[in-house]
Amino acid sequence: MDAFYASVELLRRPELRGLPVAIGGHGEPNSRGVVTTATYEARAFGIRSGMALRRAADLCPHCIFLPVDFDEYRRYSRRFKQAIAQIAPAIEDRGVDEVYIDLEGLPGDPCATGAAIKAAVREATGLTCSIGIAPNKLLAKIASELDKPDGLTVLTMAELETRIWPMPARTINGIGPRADEKLAALGIRTIGDLAAQDRQWLVERFGRSYGAWLHDAAHGRDERPVVTHSEPKSRSRETTFERDLHPSGDWHALAGILSRLCREVADDLARKGYSGRTVGIKARYDDFSIVTRDLTLASPTRDAQAIRRAAFACLGRIPVHRKLRLIGVRVGTLSDGSEPAVPTAPAGQTLPLF
Repeated sequence: MDAFYASVELLRRPELRGLPVAIGGHGEPNSRGVVTTATYEARAFGIRSGMALRRAADLCPHCIFLPVDFDEYRRYSRRFKQAIAQIAPAIEDRGVDEVYIDLEGLPGDPCATGAAIKAAVREATGLTCSIGIAPNKLLAKIASELDKPDGLTVLTMAELETRIWPMPARTINGIGPRADEKLAALGIRTIGDLAAQDRQWLVERFGRSYGAWLHDAAHGRDERPVVTHSEPKSRSRETTFERDLHPSGDWHALAGILSRLCREVADDLARKGYSGRTVGIKARYDDFSIVTRDLTLASPTRDAQAIRRAAFACLGRIPVHRKLRLIGVRVGTLSDGSEPAVPTAPAGQTLPLF
């Protein structure tokens, strides 16, 4: 989907079309939140997902900021996926705004099917999407980004050298900032540069698994199937504070926020019918460094109190040398049971009672 959150908001506020708009936090540019997405007009100013709202406001002072409305985005997400399923039912769900579709075995020309999907999505939602048609998931992902917004791009293996190899190496989904920096330090800046390297040379520098994957990806090889059903691995909630909170000096405010996140995660689990054995927290300090702590329970739970006790036990194990700007709660090792659980404390520690 094209700039999904922003596009949904523009349906409700058509007068903002053509203007730079960013979605994030409570919609206040001076708050501590981050940009979740932005219109293409805002992206022209350098505004990107994950950027601090204050930084976005500096880049584009006349940008319009709107708060996130996840309930509305999920509603439109269900609509566009249902529209696709009427035409091509073999769908791999990749989150709120993206899917992979297996077209093999469907009658007719793939381009005609792609055009029909785009039309169905637009009729169901009023929104545009960009489709990439390719021999595998890796190339389809790249192709879907080539002609945004409202694109329909076909990419064949024969076009790999002319269309894909000149692109930056980081274009490949799976090459993150750190890997891209390491590749650049080795003189590898494009996908073509990466494809020119010997497989063993990459393995020696990036490890057996990742090095081999880099070589395959640069040559457009990807054997992953479209997975039409998979169980979720975890459920999580997190929030960025309006001001930095110290684990000691701002304990009551921090405890209230963490308790709320635990209740929200418990509600998510109950709504989906899952329980989990692993409870963890993520904390981001004011210097943007991140620390995580996990705790394994005796049995799966979706009980808010049990999740809360375990989360506070994890919180008690993080260093308190700096203020925090973000806290998150995650429940993993999910199952479809709902057995009660009692959190277990690490050796030598006791659980706080809240």
